Amino acid sequence: MTSKTMRPDDRKYSESHEWAKQDGDAVLIGITDFAVAALSNGNDSDLVYCDLPETGRDLAQGETFGEIESVKAVSDLNSPVAGEVIEVNHKIEEHLEILSRDPWNEGWMIRVKAASKTWASEKLMNAAEYEKYLESQKH
Repeated sequence: MTSKTMRPDDRKYSESHEWAKQDGDAVLIGITDFAVAALSNGNDSDLVYCDLPETGRDLAQGETFGEIESVKAVSDLNSPVAGEVIEVNHKIEEHLEILSRDPWNEGWMIRVKAASKTWASEKLMNAAEYEKYLESQKH
């Protein structure tokens, strides 16, 4: 994906490259295409393991909820939203290639019942701000 491609602007982004999207009464959380590319070098088979939490777990904003491993690194998954895990996308754990193919929709990781109705305004970036953040990290 080139830097000219905007990330979806229907969600918010964290500095640790997770995204959060309102989904009815809940919030879907996943990782960005940038995170997938950084872990996998564009090679699906480089992603080797993903550990996601159990439902019912309460998360603080920024808390690690799992990890994803590639042949070159292990990365923590941090929740951009405080709340309770109400659903886990276990398909990801067995089919990591979903993250490379579609990190925005099919590649969601957890669904959280947010602790706050104003979660989207809490230290998260919109798509344009996230793009600027990524640009600033190149220097």
